[in-house]
This record gives sequence, structure tokens and C-alpha cells, in this order.
Amino acid sequence: MTDQYPIAVAGCTGRMGHMLIEAVMAADDCRLSGALDRAGSPAEGQDAAAFLGQDSGVAITSDLKTGLAGSRVLIDFTRPEGTMAHLAVCRELGVKMIIGTTGFSDAQKAEIEAASRDIAIMLAPNMSIGVNVVLGLLDMAARAMSHGYDIEVIEAHHRHKVDAPSGTALKMGEVLAQALGRDLKDCAVYAREGITGERDPSSIGFATIRGGDIIGDHTVLFAGIGERIEITHKSSSRSTYAQGALRAARFMSDKASGLYGMNDVLGFA
Repeated sequence: MTDQYPIAVAGCTGRMGHMLIEAVMAADDCRLSGALDRAGSPAEGQDAAAFLGQDSGVAITSDLKTGLAGSRVLIDFTRPEGTMAHLAVCRELGVKMIIGTTGFSDAQKAEIEAASRDIAIMLAPNMSIGVNVVLGLLDMAARAMSHGYDIEVIEAHHRHKVDAPSGTALKMGEVLAQALGRDLKDCAVYAREGITGERDPSSIGFATIRGGDIIGDHTVLFAGIGERIEITHKSSSRSTYAQGALRAARFMSDKASGLYGMNDVLGFA
């Protein structure tokens, strides 16, 4: 197809990178146009789809301008320092970005927002359609149970995840706090140890689990007197994130600039 959407993938040799490449290769309306990896990667120069036993015609490179040449959008699920380096080059070249990276500082978030004045950027801590539906449910639940219920966010991920709480858990906390008219910075409790005293009823607690190959589990607990309500999302495959990223890329195809989220992609905003 001559009108296939040219998509580049960052972190192309990682678990998520492989899933993204597989999704792009399987999509009739998309084509892989670039594959970025870190400098010194042993895979540099190899075909990006070799792990699938396929020939994409795209060589893995650490040269950002080479890897982004001919691409309209970059999908990036890497780490903050890598994403910020990619952002600068994408801004220079006019390449849009789909960012699933988590763990950004406030300064980095401000830099992403500034770049969105020049290029279209979709920023979301979780691109699973199901997770974003859950965020809508949490908003509704928090408004209905704003009094008399203690709220805790529990998340579990694989042993290799480097940030905690997860970006998804923090997004859930932000949704909950906003629905309750609070600022998450003021009411979040990230650790409990020793004699902590009674629970502050206005707080939102977070608990983090790391182990094994857990892809991503998130539960929000509303604990009242005489009842508990739990809203849970469990990921069994990273393919949900990849399909959500492709859906976001399609949404961004006619956007020249601006900062978007999955609510925009799904029509919730």
C-alpha cells in the first residue's frame, strides 16, 4: 500500500519495542519506517523485524536523524532521558510523538508541553483501552464515594520496572484527587512504616509490588464501613499497549501540533 502511515519505534529491541514492531508490521494501514536503539547496541545494523523472522527493510540505528528520516510519528516507550533526547530531534524534524514513557520530572513534563506547540504529541502513562475506561470509572466512583471511604491504589509490575509507583497508578491518583477536589501532591501517601498513627481520611494511599514477570496489575480500593469496592485492571499481554499506541498514531495523523491524551483518542474529552 502506498498510503501506509510511516511509523518509527524507539527502544526497538526491548520487550515493548518488539511488541510495537510486531503490531506495526501486522497493520495494513501502517508501515515500519524507523527503528531506534541505544548507541552500542549489538543489534545495530540488523533488520528490525528479524526477531519475527521477517524482513522489514528497516535497519536498527542509534542515529536519531537517520532513524526518523521518512517517518511521520515516533512511538516511544523508553526512559525519560531517552525520550527527552528523541523529543529534541522530533521537534527539529517535525515528527510527531506518541509517548508512553513514565517517570518524568515536572521540568521534563513542562519541556514536553513546550514542544507540543511545534509538533503534535500524545502523552499517556498507559495506552491500554481498558485502563483508560477504568480511569473514567474511577472518576465516577470517587465522586459518589467522596465521604466515608478510604482510597488506596495498589499496583504490581515485573522486577525490571525502574519507577514506582507506576505512571498508571499515579494517573489513577490524579483522577481520584481531581474528582475529590484535592491536589494529589498534598494528599498522596507513598510509604508507611512504624507507628504511623491513624489514617488521614483525606489521603490517597499507594502500595507498590515488584516481582517476576507481572506485566501490570492495578487496583483501586474504596474501603468503607461494612463494604469494600475494588476496581481492578490486569494486563496479560503488552499487545494492549501496542494496539492503543497504534490507535493513538492514527488519531494523530491529521494533527499538526498540540498535547493530547488517551481521552482525546477515545473521544472521552
